[in-house]
Parts: sequence; structure tokens; C-alpha cells
Amino acid sequence: MARALQSLFRWGHYLRAPLRVSALVAGPRGRPARSFWRTTVQLESSCGKLATASIPVARTYSTQAAENKEEEALHSIINSTETMQGATSKHEFQAETKKLLDIVARSLYSEKEVFIRELISNSSDALEKLRHQLVRDGQALPEMEIHLQTDSEKGTIIIQDTGIGMTQEELVSNLGTIARSGSKAFLDALENQAEASSKIIGQFGVGFYSAFMVANKVEVFSRSAAPGSPGYQWLSDGSGVFEVAEAAGVQPGTKIIIHLKSDCREFASEARVRDVVTKYSNFVSFPLYLNGRRMNTLQAIWMMEAKDVDTEQHEEFYRYIAQASDRPRYTLHYRTDVPLNICSIFYVPEMKPSMFDVSRELGSSVALYSRKVLIQTKAADILPKWLRFIRGVVDSEDIPLNLSRELLQESALIRKLRDVLQQRLIKFFVDQSKKDPEKYAKFFEDYGLFMREGIVTTTDQEVKEDIAKLLRYESSALPAGQLTSLVDYGSRMQAGSRNIYYLCAPSRLLAEHSPYYEAMKQKNMEVLFCYEQFDELTLLHLQEFDKKKLISVETDIVVDHYKEEKFEDTAPATERLSEKEAEDLMAWIRNVLGSRVTNVKVTFRLDTHPAMITVLEMGAARHFLRMQQLAKTHEERAQILQPTLEINPRHALIKKLSQLREREPELAQLLVDQIYENAMITAGLVDDPRPMVGRLTQLLTRALEKH
Repeated sequence: MARALQSLFRWGHYLRAPLRVSALVAGPRGRPARSFWRTTVQLESSCGKLATASIPVARTYSTQAAENKEEEALHSIINSTETMQGATSKHEFQAETKKLLDIVARSLYSEKEVFIRELISNSSDALEKLRHQLVRDGQALPEMEIHLQTDSEKGTIIIQDTGIGMTQEELVSNLGTIARSGSKAFLDALENQAEASSKIIGQFGVGFYSAFMVANKVEVFSRSAAPGSPGYQWLSDGSGVFEVAEAAGVQPGTKIIIHLKSDCREFASEARVRDVVTKYSNFVSFPLYLNGRRMNTLQAIWMMEAKDVDTEQHEEFYRYIAQASDRPRYTLHYRTDVPLNICSIFYVPEMKPSMFDVSRELGSSVALYSRKVLIQTKAADILPKWLRFIRGVVDSEDIPLNLSRELLQESALIRKLRDVLQQRLIKFFVDQSKKDPEKYAKFFEDYGLFMREGIVTTTDQEVKEDIAKLLRYESSALPAGQLTSLVDYGSRMQAGSRNIYYLCAPSRLLAEHSPYYEAMKQKNMEVLFCYEQFDELTLLHLQEFDKKKLISVETDIVVDHYKEEKFEDTAPATERLSEKEAEDLMAWIRNVLGSRVTNVKVTFRLDTHPAMITVLEMGAARHFLRMQQLAKTHEERAQILQPTLEINPRHALIKKLSQLREREPELAQLLVDQIYENAMITAGLVDDPRPMVGRLTQLLTRALEKH
């Protein structure tokens, strides 16, 4: 669209004419929303129409809702037809009800706006009860609707439904006793009828009392749907007493008039209430109107069958819930009844995560619904933190909510739900990696850090290994750029092998030219190349996979020494130091390096490298040094690491060092210091190599003196 507009404006600028832009949106009225409509943009000037462009315009769920509402005629059933008749009876709230009423009004809910959600949920329950009753009895269904009306002048908000309504006894019982919910009783009566029970939202009898957070007086008019039932008024200021009287002109269902406190009159504003309804109740099953305009025109697509939702609908819904302009690279539409009732949709954003997404401490960006009513916009406990890059919706009637619905009760059921969703997402990603390896490789490049975090932060080894199925690395057995999994590595292992070997290096070039990789060649073992900063820490935490030990090649070299495993030198004796020359040289090196090394050894596992440093658990040692920042000097590091310098007696530099130590001891000392520093840098045990620059200058100067 931007390019088309730029083209039009370039024409206007060229003609030096005043510009006017008009847009005519053309789309299918009354038909399901598509991702794009056509917008005709006309550029006009005093000279007449200059140009026209037909541009595809992305439409969102919120755009769709706005358009639908504008197209509909106003429709409201709220009328002031009720009149009092007969005597009024006064009742006191039960003692515990009175006490909890104060808690509800003052501190149970974190946001006052949720009273609208609670009352809409109660109305939805009342309509569902009536629907079930009429369907059971084979009767026709009336208009089943929920209406809200705001009046900023009077400072009131009204909510009215055409549901099952209440008798006088039910008004006294349901509204006079906390946690004495008609929904709860209805569920008890229908415990074997899952279809009906799954659609009842309120189960605690607390939601109605949330109105007293914002009201100084609440009026309720209700009339049972049973034929010939009279209407009644229920009235209370929340102080501990309520009144009930018969009333005429009451429509079947329930009407609640909330007289707002002076500091809560914002809820008499149509715009404010619209925002709350859009936030919490956009997907309520029954038509919901605000001041005569239909609000909930959106489909809860997570409740639909996956085969009935196309890619375009998913893209629109993703943009709606994620508040993003990109599209999902992966979509998982997951529904199950076992072991829990779950309806969910998960999306992985196409856009690469930002540093904020990586570093933020909050949990997932998944919205939690209970029977299509929003409970939390970001339910941190539904998915583990490492999956916080996921966008989506989880709806479960099994979720144990606390009285205010806003907070989850940490329980075995919540943990079970979290485990089920985690395992399903892991399985989904594994399946996608097999289906399209190239697409998955790009996904892992962008989101692999989250998986590494999952392994590091999870305490359950079984879960660690499940997440580890998602890891991908290059391998010495495969061409550069081709990734492999730990599962695939295991399938290529030689019979009897029990170890998975890996080497951490900044790049494949450095990995393949590492002395540690060179030292592994004699074993003829496949080695995974790990390039990312946190790979080493991840594999240290993982420790094993599918009963196979994860071992760094650096650690393997040290283990071989402890086992006194021998690697014979097949080169002619004339091409290496003699045994005595090697012993004398090692003694001299120990003396020169002093406390910087614990030991000096000869190794025949090196070929092109003169020496290497070996430390037991090298990866852990590197991580410790990075995190603690304790060892500043060579001696301090040596005391912690206890490094061994292993020299290659066949290398020209080592053979030359053996000769120089007697003829030019000063130059030999410079040389052995540099060999040691080079080995420490290669091992990743030196953070700052700048201090050795002076020594390198001296070595270069001595080299030039020879010419």
C-alpha cells in the first residue's frame, strides 16, 4: 500500500497541484472476513482526478468487529418498564456473606473493570441454563441475548439478559448467600451431562458481588422463564441488608442496574465499557450488545475443529491476539479431552525475537480463557518460561480458578496442564523438523536460545531430554551447514559406543583446526560442533541423552590420561624428540612455567599443533571463570584450574625449543611462555590476550635480528 501511495504522490508533486486523497473500501458485506479487501485510493487536485490505485488492505479481527457493528442497526431490549407492587421484605446477608462482601468490594479483584466480565459471565450462564432446559423439553428457543446500556448523565450501567431468570426464593438464596451459586447447583444436577456443564462459566457465586466494587446501590429485576412467573426486584447498597419486592413490567430474564460511585463513573462511558467487553468477553457464545450495537462478532476459532479453520483465519486471529503485523511461521491447533479438557491454538511468530523477548522474566504470552471468557491475557503458569515466545490461547474448563477468577491456583492439575502442553509443543516441533528440515533450521537459529534455557532451568532430567530433541548442531560426519539432532547422532553411533562427543568453538573452521578435535581423530569418533555461547552450558546441564553420556572432547582427553590410555607414535624416531630429550624438556618447562601449570606431559594425539592445555571438566571451568571473575592472574587461574600442558614431541617448534633452551635460554623462555599462552587462548581460558602483546613484540624483534 505504501508503494502505491508513494507513486500517486510523486505524480502530484510533479504536477505541483494541491492534493486530496480519498479511499473507498470495497469488501463482501455479510460474508466471512478475509485477510485482504481492496481499497481504491483516488488522488485529486484542482485539475481533476490524477490517478487511482486499487490496494489490498490487511483487515484485523478488531477491524472486522468495527465494520460489522457499523453495518448493523441499533437493537436493544432495555426499557424502564418495571414498577414496584406489593410489600417489600428486608433480609440480612448471612454473616459470612457480609464479611466476604467487604473483601470482594475492596480487595478480591485486582482491577475494578472485571465486574463487567463477571456480570456478562453470569448472564451467559443464565442463557445457557435456559437453552438447555428448552432443548431438553423440545421447545423453541427465544431470542437469547445479553444487553449493556450506559448512561453517563445518570451514572449507571445496566446489564440485562433473556435467560432463565430467578424466582423470589432464588433471588434470596442466590444473591443472599456467598458461594451459593445457581451455576454450581446446576452443574451438580447435570454432572453426567458434559455438554451442558461445559458451557457454564460461573461456579462460585462471587461474581455478582463484584458489582459492589463500583456501585453504591445495585438493583436487580428478575423474572423466571417458567410460564406465569411474576417479576421481582432485589435491592441493596452492600451494607449488609437487601430488600426483595414483587414488581410489574419485568421481562423474562435478569436485569441489573448499577448506580456507580462518584469515583467509578468512568464505567458509565460507552467507550470505557466497550474496551472492557472487547478485552474480556469478545467470544461469549450469545449475542452481546452495548447501547444497541452488537459487540461479540468474533469467532472463538480455538473451539472449532482444526480442519474447519483455514490459514487466512489463523493469520487474522494471530494478528488480533499478538497485536503484531507479521504472520505465524508455525501454527498448532490442539484440542483434547484426555487427560484434561483443552482447546488451544499456539503460534510461533515469523519475526525473529527481540532482545526484550529473550531477556524478559515474564512467562508466556498465552491468553487463558475459561469457556470463552478471558481470565488472563498473559497466563504465566500455563506454559513453562522457556516457551514464552509462543503466542496463543488456552481454554480449559478443568482449570481451577480462585474466587476472583483472575489468579490460578498452583495445583497438581495446573502442573499437569503445563506438562501436557509442553510435551505437545515439543512433539509438534519434532514433527515439523522432520517435515521441513530447512524451515526448522531457520526456526532453531532464531529461537534456539529459548530451548537452551529450557534445558538449563529445568530440574527434571526426563523433561531436559525431551527439550534436547529440539537441539541442532553441525557434525564432523556431515558437510558444513547440515544440521543434525542428538537422536540422529545416536543412530550413527558405532556398536558399543556410549558417549556423544561435542566441541564448542566459535565456528566450524576453528573447530576443525582445534587441537582438541585433532586429538580425537585417532579415535575415529563423530564430534558435534557447537557454535553458540550457551551451547556448552546447555550440554553441561543435560549431561546425558538416551542413556548416552555427553562428553566434551577436551574432557575425554583428560579421562584418557586418567585411564592411562596409550596412543602409539607411528612416526620414525628421527622425526621426534627422544625419550630423554622429551623428559629433559618437560622438566625445564615445569621450571619455567612454575605454578602456572600443574603438570607437563607428552602427547601423541596431536599432529599440527605444538601443544594444548587440558583441564578436567574444561567446559565447567570456563563457565566458572566467566561467571565468577575471581582469577585475574595466571597463578590464580592455575590454582583453580590445575591445568596440564601437553606437548607434541614431533612438532618443529617443540624440537627447536629443546635446542634453544641451552643455546639461547632467554629466547627459549619467551617461546615457551608464548606456547603456553597460545594453548590457554585456544582452550578458552584467557579472556583478555592483550598482556601478551609485549612478548610477541620481543619475539618478532628477535626473529628480525637473525636476518
